[in-house]
Amino acid sequence: MSDRWLYASETHPGTRRKNNEDAVLACPDLSLWAVADGMGGHAAGDFASQAITEGLVAVRGGGTLAECVDAVDDLLCTVNAALRDHSERCCEGRTVGSTVVTLISNGAVGVVLWAGDSRLYRLRDGELLQVTRDHNPMADLLDDGIITEHTAQQRDSNVVTRAVGGHGSLFLDVAVFDVRPGDTFLLCSDGLYRELTDVEMGCLLRSESAAASVDELIEASLARGARDNVSAVVARFSGSARP
Repeated sequence: MSDRWLYASETHPGTRRKNNEDAVLACPDLSLWAVADGMGGHAAGDFASQAITEGLVAVRGGGTLAECVDAVDDLLCTVNAALRDHSERCCEGRTVGSTVVTLISNGAVGVVLWAGDSRLYRLRDGELLQVTRDHNPMADLLDDGIITEHTAQQRDSNVVTRAVGGHGSLFLDVAVFDVRPGDTFLLCSDGLYRELTDVEMGCLLRSESAAASVDELIEASLARGARDNVSAVVARFSGSARP
């Protein structure tokens, strides 16, 4: 447990897949968390997601929030180039990529960087808000006003339009928001939110501890069949440091 955050993380292969291509990261000393969901099959997807989490470990503390955000951006771009090179050298150009969602905070401000459809949610005063916007064809059509939110949900797709390792250049979306005492953040792969509704996730995030929330989220998704790998990181801001 860090001075100002309560946190927990877990990843599970689910009930239908032998391998787990997800990876999670918790660096509480930096107030840095991440979830990566690999693509390309065994020996490709798990390689990509682990390359992301292992790369992010290299982020150093001691600087400003902006400097930390820049460091995360630079590291993910470096991983993107390395995955592209690995694809050409070892996988005959086949996809070796991963979605990613990363949360960084200085306690007053939070920043999320993401590519793909792994998500960040915030629970505040009992209300669950999806902070990120999926990078997939349905979300793109929704942003352009071509389809409605209801239609997008009905036509949900596993295809992503951005990923680390997916293209020669990596374009991350970034969102900045305030952080208040009591805020609870959930980073997760699509294997979680495709099994549970927002209402269900919001209820489970109200558990007394972050560890209990993570356990209950994973268990609930497994009870629904967990068709994909399932990963969750829960970080709750306490707003006060230990003496």
